[in-house]
Amino acid sequence: MSTLFVVATPIGNLSDISERAKETLRSVDVVLCEDTRVTGKLMAYLKDRPPLTPPLKGGGPELVSYHQHSDQSKTSKIFDFIKEGKDIALVTDAGTPSISDPGGRLVEELVNHFGVQLKIVPIPGPSAIISALSVSGFPADEFLFLGFPPNKKGRQTYFDRVAKIASTVVFYESTHRIFKTLDEINARCPDRPIMVGRELTKMYESLYRGTASSVTEQLKLTSIKGEFVIVIRSL
Repeated sequence: MSTLFVVATPIGNLSDISERAKETLRSVDVVLCEDTRVTGKLMAYLKDRPPLTPPLKGGGPELVSYHQHSDQSKTSKIFDFIKEGKDIALVTDAGTPSISDPGGRLVEELVNHFGVQLKIVPIPGPSAIISALSVSGFPADEFLFLGFPPNKKGRQTYFDRVAKIASTVVFYESTHRIFKTLDEINARCPDRPIMVGRELTKMYESLYRGTASSVTEQLKLTSIKGEFVIVIRSL
């Protein structure tokens, strides 16, 4: 029986990878990657850290791309791997697969197709959502994760919804739209405390706290390069 391992990988600092994730990535036959170049760097990092326990299987697993633009032929190839009895690891470029990630669609298809014939094992680890919540200082016994805001269509509706949610809210944003997003928050809930995490676990990790307008001013004095997680405090 094949096993699909859903493996969380570092969101920035490679030393955050768990021992269990290392062992899994070294022992499987295939690693499904969002970007084979990114995962290739991770595999090289693991290879350079002896002793290898267990050693890389057959010199290392086959890296196969699987991302949001992958078509049905790629899914069929993955089905074939499973029918051949190969063990597979699913990773994303950073963090936990299936969370705001196309890997979730693949897991659903595999469950629907193979049912209990396929063993699926989570290998937990880094998550930008949880990392941001842990340092936010906001209540997190209940929170709502909303992925990325829409680029255009549905954007106003998205932020109207955010403003009405009583629980702590967390979502992602890109460097290209961070100021626009802060403007949207400020227009709807100018007094609600927020925390913005930039480049979490990386060299230029920064945390910005305050209202949307004060965080905007802080960012103007530093940098907007990188990846962002925004946490809005519960009402």
